[in-house]
Amino acid sequence: MDGKIDVKEFLEFVYSFYKTMRDHQVALVYEGDVTHQITKAFTSLTEANMESQMEDPSTQKKVFHVMVECLQNISKHAEVIGAETVSQHKDGTGIFLLSKGSENYNVTTGNVLLKDKVPVMTEMLDSINLLDKEGLKTLYKQRIKEGRLSNKGGAGLGFIDIAKKTGSKLYYHFLSINDEYSFFVFSTQISRNN
Repeated sequence: MDGKIDVKEFLEFVYSFYKTMRDHQVALVYEGDVTHQITKAFTSLTEANMESQMEDPSTQKKVFHVMVECLQNISKHAEVIGAETVSQHKDGTGIFLLSKGSENYNVTTGNVLLKDKVPVMTEMLDSINLLDKEGLKTLYKQRIKEGRLSNKGGAGLGFIDIAKKTGSKLYYHFLSINDEYSFFVFSTQISRNN
């Protein structure tokens, strides 16, 4: 802890953070670089937790799938404010939350994104949200066939796949950081009642 931080204030923050996590039923939260090792650790922790609570195997599989897709999205697509070159930061940095309610698991992520990508992301996510299960299947196949991948992969396949697997809408919000960057918050729900 930095000597300039008031210890009592910091300890009160920790308790406040704990209460907020409890109120929102957050089971796992992480902020930092998202690497392959982090993804493996999170899925292992979640697997152990879900098995101990005797969660339905189908629900477990969906939660793992969505977690991996979301973490890969951060790893591959998160921007770093002020980074001159991509090679400076191999892994993306962001925040990841897994919460559990009585009816759903919620996977929520956040990462920095170039502001000029916001309109394209908004259009893509809105169009995915308009589709039913059959429409999502068709779009997924079409994107693979067209081979419209960016230099970082994708073409929105991960988001389409999440919508297909969960049957839920994709919730998102862009918060302006400055003239160049926004913070992209993404969330989806996985039903516990298969």
